Amino acid sequence: MDGLALLGIFLMLYSVAVVWIAAKKPEKIWNMAKIRLFRKLLGEQGTVIFFYVFAVIVAVVGAWLMMK
Repeated sequence: MDGLALLGIFLMLYSVAVVWIAAKKPEKIWNMAKIRLFRKLLGEQGTVIFFYVFAVIVAVVGAWLMMK
C-alpha cells in the first residue's frame, strides 16, 4: 500500500466524520469559531448543506486516490 492509498483512506474517514458532525451537531464542535462563522454567513441549514457537499467532494477525491 502506497502513500496515496493511505491518504485516500484518511480522506474517506474524514468525510465520514464531517457527515457525522453535520448530522449530530455535537455542541463542542458545532460552537467552534469557524463553524459559528459559517452559520452566521450561510445560516444553519446552509452550513449543514455545505458540510454534506464538502464531505462528498472529499470522499470522491479519497476514492480516486485509493484507485490510483
